[in-house]
Amino acid sequence: MHPISYFQAIILGLTQGVAEPFPISSLGHGVILPRLAGWHIHQNDKFFLTFLVATHLGTAIVLLGFFLRDWVRIVKGLGRSLAMREIREDDVDARLGWLLIAGTIPVGIIGLLLETPLRKLFASPQTAAAFLIVNGIALLLFERLRRRPPRPGDYLGNADQRISKLSWRQAIAVGTSQVAALIPGISRSGFSMGGSLLVGLSNEDAARFSFLLATPVILAAAALKLPELLGSEGNGVRGPALVAGLCAAVTTFFAVKFLLKYFETNRLTPFGVYCMALGVISTLVFAFGG
Repeated sequence: MHPISYFQAIILGLTQGVAEPFPISSLGHGVILPRLAGWHIHQNDKFFLTFLVATHLGTAIVLLGFFLRDWVRIVKGLGRSLAMREIREDDVDARLGWLLIAGTIPVGIIGLLLETPLRKLFASPQTAAAFLIVNGIALLLFERLRRRPPRPGDYLGNADQRISKLSWRQAIAVGTSQVAALIPGISRSGFSMGGSLLVGLSNEDAARFSFLLATPVILAAAALKLPELLGSEGNGVRGPALVAGLCAAVTTFFAVKFLLKYFETNRLTPFGVYCMALGVISTLVFAFGG
C-alpha cells in the first residue's frame, strides 16, 4: 500500500504547481491540505519530503523551460564576462547573470544547513497555518513599504535592463529573503517579490526576478534529494511522486504565464488577503475540529 495514494498525489501535485509560483507558500499548503482533507499522511517522515522532491522537480523543470531563452542569453553573458574578465555596465545579460548568482549563493548555503531542522521544527499544520497568516501580513507590508508606487506602463520596455540596475547588495538581500520559505507557510516567491518591491522594482519585474532566482534554487534542491527518491527511501512513493510531479509541471506552466500577465497591472494585496484568510480558517478548524 502506498503511503500517499494516487488521488492524494494528484491533488498535492496540482496544488504545488500553483502555490510555488504564486506568493502563497507551496510548502504551507502541502502541510495544511492533508490535515484539512483528513488524510493520514505522516508529514514528518522522510518519505513525504522525498515525495515533495518530485513535485518541486516538476516545477523547476517548467520554470527552466519557460525562461529557457533568457537563461541561454544569461549564460552566454556570463561566458563573455569571464572571457573579458570584467562585467561591462552595458552588457545586461552578463550583469543580470552575476546578480542572480550573487542572490542565489547565500540562500543555497543557508538552505543546505537549515532546511531539514527548520522543516522538522515547523512542519505541523498548526504552525504552518500561523505562518501563513504571517506571510499574508508580510505581503501587505511589502506593498505598503515598496520603494515606489506602481506607474502606468511599468511593464513596457526591457525588464532585464531594469533588473540589471540593482546593486550587488540589493540582489543579495532579495535572494537571501528566500530563506524564509524554509518555514512552511512562508512563500519563497512572496518574499523575493516583496524584497524586489522594497529595492524599487515594479510588480512585473519583481515577479520575473523572483522566478529567475527560484529556478536554480529549486532545481538544485530537487537534484540533491533525487537520489533519495530513486533509492530505498523512495520505495512506495515513486509512482505517486511521478504523477504528482507531472501534475505540478502542468499547473506551474499556467500559473507562471498568468502571473507574469497579472503583475503587469496588479499587486500582491489579494494574495496577502488570501493567505491571512486561509491561515485564520485553518487555525480555527484545527483548534475546534479536533
